[in-house]
Amino acid sequence: MSAIKAEHLFKVFGPSPKKAVEPLRNGADRDDLFRRTGNLGAVVDATFEVEPGELFVVMGLSGSGKSTLVRILNRLHEPTAGRVEIDGTDIGGLDDTELRQLRAERISMVFQSFALFPHRTVLQNAAYGLEVRKFERDEREKKASEALEMVGLTGWGHKRPHELSGGMRQRVGLARALATDAQIMLMDEPFSALDPLIRRDIQSQLIELQDALDKTIIFITHDLNEAMRLGDRIAVMKDGAIVQTATPEEILNKPADPYVADFIQDVDRSRVITASSVMVEPVHTLSPRHGPRVAMLQLREHQASELYVVDHGRKLVGAVRDTDVAEASERGDETIAPVVHQEYRIAEPGTPISELLTTAGEQNLPIAIVEDTKLVGVLPRPQMLSALGIPAEAEELAKQNVAEEIAPPDVESGNGAAPSTDSESQEDPSHA
Repeated sequence: MSAIKAEHLFKVFGPSPKKAVEPLRNGADRDDLFRRTGNLGAVVDATFEVEPGELFVVMGLSGSGKSTLVRILNRLHEPTAGRVEIDGTDIGGLDDTELRQLRAERISMVFQSFALFPHRTVLQNAAYGLEVRKFERDEREKKASEALEMVGLTGWGHKRPHELSGGMRQRVGLARALATDAQIMLMDEPFSALDPLIRRDIQSQLIELQDALDKTIIFITHDLNEAMRLGDRIAVMKDGAIVQTATPEEILNKPADPYVADFIQDVDRSRVITASSVMVEPVHTLSPRHGPRVAMLQLREHQASELYVVDHGRKLVGAVRDTDVAEASERGDETIAPVVHQEYRIAEPGTPISELLTTAGEQNLPIAIVEDTKLVGVLPRPQMLSALGIPAEAEELAKQNVAEEIAPPDVESGNGAAPSTDSESQEDPSHA
C-alpha cells in the first residue's frame, strides 16, 4: 500500500473555482483562463503515489504550485477536486477531530520559516507537538531531547531561538517534526533560507536521518541540485501540473519535454548519474582455473592487456595482465591463479560517477562494479564520458592539442631537436 496516493488533484483560487476544473482538465491554458475568469489553477490534475520510506521531491519554479500541492496533502488547503489517501484512508472524508489527529500523529510538517516560539526554549519548541497531544512533561521532554540529539543539538535545549544561528534554528524545526514520531514528513522548502554551506550540511544530515529512520518524506524545493541530491524520485511541476515523475537519473537521461530538458541543463550530471545506470557487461572474464595459454588466447582475441578473473557465481577474485600470463606460461604454471592481482578499482552500483572519473584513467581495466563480491558489470571510461554528454572525440582532441603544445614547432621539418621522451610518460591530460 502506498503511504500517500494523490489522484487528479486540482486547487483553484478564484470566484468560481469548481467551474474552472473542467476546462483545466480538458487542457485550457491556465493563464488565459485566469485572464478571462479570475480563476487561477494553482494545482492542475496532479496524480502520483509515494511509497513507504521514500524521499519524494516536488520541484518547480516559483508559482509552479508545489507549495500548494504539499498543503493539500494534509488538508491545510482543501482540494477543489481530486482525492488524497494516507495509508489507504481518504482524508477528504475525515471530520475535524479526525483531521487534527492525523496531523498530530501521522503527519508532521517542516516549513521554510523556522516557525519557532521566541519565548520558549529550544527543548520546549522541539516538544511542542507532543504538548499538543497531551503528553506528560517528562515524556515529551525525553522525546524532544532525543530528537535534538538526532539533529546535533545536544546541550542546546535550554537556549532561546534568538541565541541560535539560522541553521541551528532549522534543526530545531526538524527536531520538532521528528519528536512526534510521525511516519510521514512534509517539508516545504525547509532549507531555502540558509546559506549554501549550512544548507549542504543540513541536507547531509537529512540523508543520514532518513537512512536511520526510514520516514516517508515529501520535500518541496525550487533548487535543482538539492532535488537531485535528496530525491529517490522527483516530480517536476510547471504551471500547476506535474510534467514528469522519475528518478534523478531518468530525468537527466530522458527529460519528458523541452521544459524539463531546459530546467536540468546546468545540473552536475556526474554527481547524480551512478555506476549502475552506465555500467556494461564485461567483454570477457577468465577463471582462476584457466591455464596460461588459454588465458593468452582470450587476451589476444579480445585485444586486451588485462582481464578480470571471476570464480563460481561471478565472484570477483582479481585480474591478470598479459605480461604476467606470458611469464606464467614460460614457467609452465598449470593455472593463472599465481599471477592474479588486485591492483584495480572497484565500486558499488550506487557510486556517483563523479567519484570514479579520475580513477578510470589510471588503469587499463574498466572499473569493476561489484555487489556482494559479485561482478555485476564494468565501467569503461568512454561509457562515463558518453553519459556525461562528452563525445569520445573530445578526449582524443584534448590529447592531440596537448601533444602539439609539447612538441617543438619545427619537429616535422627536422630543424629542431626531437621532443623529449619524457613527454611520452606525461599523464594523459584527459585523466585529470
